[in-house]
Amino acid sequence: MILAFDTYYYDGKAKTVCLEFTEWNQSENFKIHTEFIENIEEYIPGEFYKRELPCILSLLDKIDLTTIEAIIVDGFVYLDDEKKYGLGGRLYEKLNSKIPIIGVAKTNFTAIEKHKRALLRGDSKKPLYITSIGIELDDAFEKVALMAGEFRFPTLLKELDRLTKEL
Repeated sequence: MILAFDTYYYDGKAKTVCLEFTEWNQSENFKIHTEFIENIEEYIPGEFYKRELPCILSLLDKIDLTTIEAIIVDGFVYLDDEKKYGLGGRLYEKLNSKIPIIGVAKTNFTAIEKHKRALLRGDSKKPLYITSIGIELDDAFEKVALMAGEFRFPTLLKELDRLTKEL
């Protein structure tokens, strides 16, 4: 199984959604896990993980992790070329370095040059930025490139984003 997470914040609350699917090129027949959490940490630049990681971990507690191939997060695994952990790296650490994490970010983070790849999908001139831990970056890049959808965002990640904002 593959899991993809995203969280939407509103009024001091968070809605975290996880899509569970089995094939990288899948576009339907996925399972949805959702959780609302109150009293969320304020956003601190450079420490986004403090806000989002508890939301992801809380929802992960409700999912059987024994057959997970990889987890996709909306963000970066590393914050710089010295491999300072971002959200993805912190999640990998919390999962005892057992489940590969792939970060798919919509905006560039210029402090990382060596440990990310820009992925252009469809006719978009604006790339997605891929980072990974527990899986080779080239392999992670190929898996995200294989995801269904003809536009910049893979179909399932676009659906994930839509579901998080649906209150």
